[in-house]
Amino acid sequence: MSLEIINENEQKVSVKIKDVPIQYANALRRICLNGVPIYAVENVDVLENSSVLADEGLAHRVGLIPLKTDLESSKDGNESDKIMLTLDSGVSEETRTILSGDLKSQDPNVIPTSNDIPIVILAPGQSLKFEAHARLGKGTEHAKWNSSNVVTLTDSDNDNEKILTVETTGALEPKHIILSGVEQLSSRLSEFKTIISDIK
Repeated sequence: MSLEIINENEQKVSVKIKDVPIQYANALRRICLNGVPIYAVENVDVLENSSVLADEGLAHRVGLIPLKTDLESSKDGNESDKIMLTLDSGVSEETRTILSGDLKSQDPNVIPTSNDIPIVILAPGQSLKFEAHARLGKGTEHAKWNSSNVVTLTDSDNDNEKILTVETTGALEPKHIILSGVEQLSSRLSEFKTIISDIK
């Protein structure tokens, strides 16, 4: 088995997979799409909201903001551990758009992937204040925990070779998604072998 990076940038990476059975390569594809843990907002406590957007709509929008994730620093953590992000707009004096960059995180490693994602427009006299709680999760639970936008597996010009392409949401670097996916696939296969051995 071998993995070789053939194309890479900040958003996408393509690797050549050689001498790997198709079922394992496809399992890696699926894990890279929704099996690598990242941070996303699980719930939002709205303390003040006089905007036109209902609390439920606000919570939904904030939950879909991609958050940068540092898997190395979170390895010792528990998936139930939560990181709080807060936003306090104050009373708006003029019409303005509240953006993802207005969120303040208690962990400098867990922040929005972009500062320019719109949350809500405030009219003069309106205000918004809330606490959002993010935790590690996987896309198999909800799409907001997908580490990738798109993952494809295609044939190459050679036999026994496939091209795996991963496009990140921005939460993780593309190559880190693949590396974590390989680790998870290896772990799952080991667990499966143990289960089969116990049955025998």
